[in-house]
Amino acid sequence: MQKDFPACSTTPGKGFSEYGQPSTFESNTKRTIAKAYGDLAPGTGSARTPLEKLTYQGPKLGQLASANDVKRFDISVGPDGINLPMGIGTPKSGELVYTNKCQSCHGEKGQGKPADALIGGINSLAGNKPIRTVGSFWPYATTLFDYTRRAMPLNSPKSLNNDEVYAVSAYILFLNGIVTEEFEVNEKTLASIQMPNRNGFIDYSQRPREP
Repeated sequence: MQKDFPACSTTPGKGFSEYGQPSTFESNTKRTIAKAYGDLAPGTGSARTPLEKLTYQGPKLGQLASANDVKRFDISVGPDGINLPMGIGTPKSGELVYTNKCQSCHGEKGQGKPADALIGGINSLAGNKPIRTVGSFWPYATTLFDYTRRAMPLNSPKSLNNDEVYAVSAYILFLNGIVTEEFEVNEKTLASIQMPNRNGFIDYSQRPREP
């Protein structure tokens, strides 16, 4: 004897129970999967925000960064001097900083060894033996400040205050013959310094965009 079974929906997403409604088993399964992947907030059953999902699916280390946390790391300086902090330094004051904090790696007066030389090589880039240093290769003086502040000295990065970074930058520029011994480097003058290789790079950010 043939037995009649309730009609099953064949519409995608409707489930397989009668009347086209998801079964209790199917609903619970979907919720379990959603919770495992962080789509539902615990205890509420409501959908998480995209940021909550990202946090939930992370390795459960640390905590969500606050605006102040981000600000401490947002110290990048652009070629035009954007985001340079207040401060001042001269080659004379920078010599002392260099001797105490930099010379052990970069050698006396930036000559190098064991780390790279910081001076020399100007006008050598087009030759058979180009010498790439801060003075000969780097296109912007602001890059010197930015890199020194975030990464130097090697054994204690970010330990120099702004005046020390301006001062040691001024000293290195002076050793390369780019500024005079009396030149004051600060947040207003640094970006105006013309580096020898300023035009040796192509700024792709300024190229016309294709329609």
